Amino acid sequence: MFNGIIWTVTVLYPFLVWSSLDYLQPRYLALILAGFFLLRFLYRKRSKPMNGILALAFPACALLLLLIALINETRWLLAYPVFVSLAFFAVFAYSLVCPPTVVERLARLEDPELPPNGVSYTRKVTQVWSCFFLINAAISLTTIWYGDPWLWSMYNGVVFYILMGLLMAAERVVRRKVKASY
Repeated sequence: MFNGIIWTVTVLYPFLVWSSLDYLQPRYLALILAGFFLLRFLYRKRSKPMNGILALAFPACALLLLLIALINETRWLLAYPVFVSLAFFAVFAYSLVCPPTVVERLARLEDPELPPNGVSYTRKVTQVWSCFFLINAAISLTTIWYGDPWLWSMYNGVVFYILMGLLMAAERVVRRKVKASY
């Protein structure tokens, strides 16, 4: 149940920010959200061990939110989704330079003996996800510059998740065809 509450707060971040901006200083909202990320990290660490980038992700998010609390500027609070997308872009792009790619690692969980054309396919999917996260960061940043909190909230809280789901669904369809070919 606790994990569900934390995931809900994480997913609803844009709506929490949008609905709270008129009532709370950015500092207080950032501190509350940083607390949730720290709780999420501690809960996850206790329930099952974390490794690699995941072990750094939750504390990094909390640290970023603490920094935003110190700055106490609304635009920095709104920039959080930009930072998250850039972080995902960095992880996916780095794995292209230093293989195995993120998607290959995930694919090998299902098929440890991934053939060379499967490795090639996972590389292409990693490139697509890298572009997706970079484009998302740019669009999210544009919504901040545009200055409409409702637009920012709708893009970062609804449209982004729909686009991500559509990309996942499309990749799944393509993956079935690629797997059938080998």
